[in-house]
Amino acid sequence: MIERLWRSLKYECVYLNAFETGSETRGGIGDWISYYNEKRPHSSHGLLTPAEAYDTQDTNLKAAA
Repeated sequence: MIERLWRSLKYECVYLNAFETGSETRGGIGDWISYYNEKRPHSSHGLLTPAEAYDTQDTNLKAAA
């Protein structure tokens, strides 16, 4: 699963932006991670965002995590 995250980060954010400074890179990647978790639907979650999938989980599973 984490390999998919890194691949998506590289191809959807890093390779498409010409970041010039470290702080610009940090902000751009932070914005992309927020988008990835809150707005981008994932087929592995039934086209829910990760945030939506987490919110619909059983509360016992959340406590175990």
